[in-house]
Amino acid sequence: MTPVALCLEELLPYEKAMKYSTFLRTGLVMSTAAVAVLVPYFGLVMAFIGAFLSMTVSLILPCLCYLSIVGDKTTIMQRIVCVFIIVVGVVCVIAGTYSSVAGIIQSVFDT
Repeated sequence: MTPVALCLEELLPYEKAMKYSTFLRTGLVMSTAAVAVLVPYFGLVMAFIGAFLSMTVSLILPCLCYLSIVGDKTTIMQRIVCVFIIVVGVVCVIAGTYSSVAGIIQSVFDT
């Protein structure tokens, strides 16, 4: 929640941002908790988003960008390690996405 809170605090004048920072951050946490309680399958949807986007952004894209930028200047070992990380990332994305989607489908049909 810190990046969201910082962005919202930047919209306020400095004096008010310092004064209302605690209220703003508390409100953000409370609103997130309310959404988590009120939205059905919130945890499963967050698992889906985390499995798909988190692995893509943290494992796959950095290696692909590195190989794209550096290109022919990499050693064979660097390429092997990057390709290995990409493959592990793709496997994690597929397994995590399948698991979360299967959980969502199972939860929907169980009710």
